[in-house]
Amino acid sequence: MKRAIITGVALAPCIALSSNLVLATELIYEPTNPNFGGNPLNGSFLLSNAQSQDDHEDPNSPADLYEQPSALDRFSDSLETRLLNQLLTDVGDGNSGELITDDFIVQIVDTDGVLTVLITDRATGDKSEIVVSGLNPTN
Repeated sequence: MKRAIITGVALAPCIALSSNLVLATELIYEPTNPNFGGNPLNGSFLLSNAQSQDDHEDPNSPADLYEQPSALDRFSDSLETRLLNQLLTDVGDGNSGELITDDFIVQIVDTDGVLTVLITDRATGDKSEIVVSGLNPTN
């Protein structure tokens, strides 16, 4: 048993010196990113990894710019549309009319088949006039 220990101790430096004889190949750097000479098929993989890690929000995203109107705003818009529809129906029967809202004033006048619609923007005071002729109800 002593002989085996002595042989092992004597052979240990020989084994350590012989490990320098191990064959190795040279290391070759191959980039992963296709922008730096890597395989072009890695591009979509790298892009999907980058997008999955991106936690920044775009402040100008169209989804952030749109605000859902409240129920009251939708009701007001619907009511204004209904009132304008009724006003135009009354003009078709030969009556004139006017509708005043927070944003604009609409005046509709029918004189002998010539329909005049005057729209005034209450915020700026700008006026638009629409004239439609040839609306004679007897034709």
